[in-house]
Amino acid sequence: MGPELLERAARAALDTVLDPELDEPITDLGFVRSLEATDGGVVTAHLRLPTSFCAPNFAYLMASDAKDVLRGLPDVTDVVVVLDDHHDSELINHGLAADAGYRGTFPHEAEEDLEQLRLTFRRKAHAAAMERSLGLLLKENPELTEEDLHEVAIADLPDAPTTSSLLLRRRALGLTIAPSAPVLVNDHGHPCSREEVPLRLRFARAIRISMEGNAHFCRGLLRTRYPESAADQLKENAS
Repeated sequence: MGPELLERAARAALDTVLDPELDEPITDLGFVRSLEATDGGVVTAHLRLPTSFCAPNFAYLMASDAKDVLRGLPDVTDVVVVLDDHHDSELINHGLAADAGYRGTFPHEAEEDLEQLRLTFRRKAHAAAMERSLGLLLKENPELTEEDLHEVAIADLPDAPTTSSLLLRRRALGLTIAPSAPVLVNDHGHPCSREEVPLRLRFARAIRISMEGNAHFCRGLLRTRYPESAADQLKENAS
């Protein structure tokens, strides 16, 4: 695979890396500053963030996930991921280069805390995706009420990007994607009763609005910091 094809494959791989807090691809957000591949199969990616003080654990998660997906590509011999212009860039980049892991990069942090953080944001992403899917279902079926949603199964959802997004989030949490599985569930995958529906929906809606608002804010900050990033940012809420 030549450098041009490898760069395309690398870009497609980075499309699968999500900002853990915003639940959107780092490519769509404009967080990939540059991407290069050599004839020898070395892929180098430079990442950038909206501010220099973005949380180090979020920054490390994104950079580490980027390195992992790039390493998984065929014909790749080495991967270099560099986080630019962050107050912990030197520390994070050293840890990435040494494959030190989060604990080795930030020895004062507990590794299980990072995984708990990832789980927390995966649950939020699932709640937002669930609300989007059910919102579309209600819009397309005016005869349905919110209380009816406790009976809705995955097979009842429309063939739409919102459904595909929900299934991805369920897989990430280890939840079943069986067609007969109920859509409206709590963080542990347990179905919601009819009485619980309004509260669960309001909670999920609040999460979705917050995530979309934060993503819009971060896009604006990134464009202010790096004006050239506007060309890299795709339409909002695409995921």
